[in-house]
Amino acid sequence: MAQDLTPDAMFAALDFQIALGADLCIAEEPLDRYALSAAEAERKRAAAEAPAPSAPPPQTRPTVVVQPDADAIGEARAAAEAAATLDDLQAALAAFEHCELKKAARTLVFSDGRPGARVMIIGEAPGRDEDMQGKPFVGRAGKLLDRMFAAIGLSRASPDLDTALYITNILPWRPPQNRDPNPEEIAMMKPFVERHVALAAPDLLVLMGNISCQAMLGRRGITRLRGTWAEACGLPALPMFHPAYLLRNPAAKRQAWADLLDLQARLEPPN
Repeated sequence: MAQDLTPDAMFAALDFQIALGADLCIAEEPLDRYALSAAEAERKRAAAEAPAPSAPPPQTRPTVVVQPDADAIGEARAAAEAAATLDDLQAALAAFEHCELKKAARTLVFSDGRPGARVMIIGEAPGRDEDMQGKPFVGRAGKLLDRMFAAIGLSRASPDLDTALYITNILPWRPPQNRDPNPEEIAMMKPFVERHVALAAPDLLVLMGNISCQAMLGRRGITRLRGTWAEACGLPALPMFHPAYLLRNPAAKRQAWADLLDLQARLEPPN
């Protein structure tokens, strides 16, 4: 009769038996479970009495600390200081050959918005969309950034410098797989960022995310830093959550809104 059952019917019958409490199957030959238990107990006793194999002494691996190339940083500083205009600075970045990221990136992502705007946003590094279009913050995070600042009357497309935004990143080239920039890359690019700020001449800075804070403030921990004004390049600087973080953690938008209101109040002329 069992041979006439379909597989589904067999599974249904098995489920029914399990529901009734059956947990053993009767075999054709008797099974001495006492003998099995005694054999298992003897096996465990023998294993416990056997001498343990001697483990090799643990090997310690030396800690390798990658130090930024002093010559590369010196060349970056000299090239940045020689730039008299933003176009000069962009050309100096394009000619800089010491950053390996340049070899894998599609484009140099320099800036977007209006130079001379009162607010300059410094992000972390380009992503895939930015690498393709050559502008910072153009992907999903960029769309959210535009909506955030539009809520307080600021836009990268505004012709009025009082309501415009100017945007750049710590790194101008996309890291592979969007990984975080390493300290060597940040150190090489920092002279260019500092010169960028000087030439753009904003009134204040917005530091978006941990990498921006690490580069410009020497500190990480955006959840502690956000919402507290600091100073970078001689200007007031407000650390904020990166829009990409807000896309992953929507609950943090409430804190980001508080930071935007703080920024708006800072921009308002005194009574």
